[in-house]
Amino acid sequence: MKKGFDNDKYVKTQSAKIRERFKIFDKLYLEVGGKLFDDSHASRVLPGFKSDSKINMFKELKNDLEIIFCINAGDIEKSKIRGEYGITYDMEILKLINNSKKMGFSVNSVVITLYNNQVSVDKFIKKLNRNGIKTYIHRFTKGYPTDVNTIVSEEGYGANPYIVTTKPLILVNAPGPNSGKLATCLSQIYHENKRGINAGYAKFETFPVWNLPLKHPVNLAYEAATADIKDVNMIDPFHLQKYGETAVNYNRDIELFPVLKSILNKMSKKDLYNSPTDMGVNMVGFCITDNDVVEEASKREIVRRYYNEMNNYKLGLTDEDTYKKIRLLMNSLNINENYLDVVEPALKKRDKEGVPVIAIKVNKKIITGKQTDILTPASSVVLNAIKYLSKIPDDIKLLSPAVLEPMLQLKQQLGDDTKLTLPEVLTALSICSATNPITERALGCLNKLSGSEAHSTYILSDGDKKTLKELKINLTCESEYVFDE
Repeated sequence: MKKGFDNDKYVKTQSAKIRERFKIFDKLYLEVGGKLFDDSHASRVLPGFKSDSKINMFKELKNDLEIIFCINAGDIEKSKIRGEYGITYDMEILKLINNSKKMGFSVNSVVITLYNNQVSVDKFIKKLNRNGIKTYIHRFTKGYPTDVNTIVSEEGYGANPYIVTTKPLILVNAPGPNSGKLATCLSQIYHENKRGINAGYAKFETFPVWNLPLKHPVNLAYEAATADIKDVNMIDPFHLQKYGETAVNYNRDIELFPVLKSILNKMSKKDLYNSPTDMGVNMVGFCITDNDVVEEASKREIVRRYYNEMNNYKLGLTDEDTYKKIRLLMNSLNINENYLDVVEPALKKRDKEGVPVIAIKVNKKIITGKQTDILTPASSVVLNAIKYLSKIPDDIKLLSPAVLEPMLQLKQQLGDDTKLTLPEVLTALSICSATNPITERALGCLNKLSGSEAHSTYILSDGDKKTLKELKINLTCESEYVFDE
């Protein structure tokens, strides 16, 4: 894949920008939006951006920072799912803490925001405490968002417990949006200033990219990614008025800025920021090296988001406004759902064969896989793709009957569908590769599927979908159920 982004430059310039900002204060509370680990959206829309760039950039600042994670009590109560990984937000918090500690980062605590005595939340707090993780509870802030005098008082932020921190840079991150990161930062700044500590706030949000045009595909891809929470990109009017310079931000930050500015000024007695853009430290726009490449990648991402939200609508997870908004974004770029060149071949093959099909693009070649008596389409297409990559003829079998037959018999005995799912096929391949060098050669090509485009004519089972994601295949699906896989 052709690159359009300089990752090395990004890590260097972004870490320097953050270091420059936190030197202004005794302590800087940095609200980190998006994913701290595995930022797959950024790597898809900015080819060349490494999905672990953000956390690796913070490694350069590791000795100066500690991390606070936030989670909305309502998201715990509703068992809200992190769509990218298919796990709940509370489990994602545990995963974030574990990954951070493995990399040598200091994790301070978890803040449960908008707590309202929920039983499920109390159970989660017990789990965190029993695992040695400090937890703090924040309830709704009295006076928020209009009564600044009450907010910045003992009744407002003062009612929250003070979190003791020791480093000059405190990252505040969460498993998803609306988790209370900003409120946690502001609450801490209130407490720090009461103690005579010059504490400040800044925001590190990769998207939207403030120094790209409002309707640039990269920024529209961000709108598509956040269509479910109704984010809209806008020209920052405060930045334009103050500096005569156009900058892009999004509606929530712009709407909240007057209140946020008043709160920060009241707490710190200084007027540091003139616009929402001023608060940011994002340098990603300066590291794009090929605009055509990132525009094309972003258009593809918007179409993927459209299919994903169509599926979510069919599954009852979102309303129709979400996918309709993305359809409008596609219309503005003169693209449609057939923009991905794997869509039409998958649909044609399905209509011809009368069975579910997946098409994948590998090295400019479209390869298809269909449902058979013993294989799901995902299993078929991956087998066909690695055969192609390893130059193995179609009539050569990669799976030994001696391995397949006991697996199929066991599935039948257990009352399962007899078709082998992709995880099962990969397990069988690994077993066969121990004695079959041809299978071993094909299995060695599995990593070459990373970044490939694939389209399914149906909504996949969780197991097949999860495994294709783990292979880093960019999957889209028609919003159709198949009950007999």
